[in-house]
Amino acid sequence: MKTTISGLAIAATLVASVASAESVIRFGHDNKTDPFENPAHACTAVFSNIVTADTNGSVSVEVFGSNQLGSAAEHVQQLRDGVIQATLTSTGALASYYPRIDVLNLPFAFDGNAATYEVFDGPFGEALKADIEAELSGVVVLGFPDTGGFFAVTNSKRPIANLEDFDGIRVRTMTLPSHQTIMQSLGAEAYPLSWGEVYSGLQTGVIDGQMNPVPIISFANFAEVQDYMTLTNHLFSPYSFMMNRDFYEGLTDAERATIHTAAENCVTASRGLSRIIEASDRGLAGLMNQIEVTALTAEQRAAMAGAAQPAFEAHVADNMDEGAQALLVSFKEAVAAANANAYLD
Repeated sequence: MKTTISGLAIAATLVASVASAESVIRFGHDNKTDPFENPAHACTAVFSNIVTADTNGSVSVEVFGSNQLGSAAEHVQQLRDGVIQATLTSTGALASYYPRIDVLNLPFAFDGNAATYEVFDGPFGEALKADIEAELSGVVVLGFPDTGGFFAVTNSKRPIANLEDFDGIRVRTMTLPSHQTIMQSLGAEAYPLSWGEVYSGLQTGVIDGQMNPVPIISFANFAEVQDYMTLTNHLFSPYSFMMNRDFYEGLTDAERATIHTAAENCVTASRGLSRIIEASDRGLAGLMNQIEVTALTAEQRAAMAGAAQPAFEAHVADNMDEGAQALLVSFKEAVAAANANAYLD
């Protein structure tokens, strides 16, 4: 009898554990776990707080940052397999599963941050979500949080203000062919390199420069090994916030409503913190005391766009499927409309 009771108790514990596990969102990302220092973790912290509070604990969130569970690309597969239930993934990490995400790397597309919000929160964002879900089984897309803002280019050779200034400069890129195409079209030498090797590569001169949003340049301490930064604003690459579909569909209607509310606030938090960091001593204001900063004129930026955009579009036409090409057309139309919709005009 004692053995039977003991066995039933263990079984009950296991059932309770499984039931509990079904209401826990394991959220993996690859960034620093400080909500005041990193847009990704600010996003997850806000999401976690709202979900746990507004469901009265029926759904809780465990956040695993700093690659605790693997790389960003591994998080995508873990999400699809149900090992984790949510992740934020960069365009680079998502591209191996959903190559069409690369169309978002259209260079020199946006005129400002407000235009990015309008595009990714509007009809194009909804169409992109639907396409990702159709092409990538097992996921639900909840939004497109900010990774830190527009990309800038740093280097150790010279100030970059014009196309000819890129000549001969080895710029680190992600392994995305489109990023390499963009840098080469500007006259630089594209040098793909893993993130973990970037600082040492800059320090030893293996590479001369790199490109990233301003907050990342600051947090990575690149000013220690770089002398010049140009505010090219040539790329804006949001995260894709994804959830495991089986988990999502297993929630109640009320819980799913809370998930969507929390996701919207997560996106807003990532954007707000990105703008604050950019304007603070942890961002551009601080970097200006450590590195020579160049802002492009409209004419200089137009010249760079004139070189980079045709090369990028040729890359898409030559290397991506018809779905990607159609998505690029829609993206360009949405961007043009958002750029023209300056509410302070």
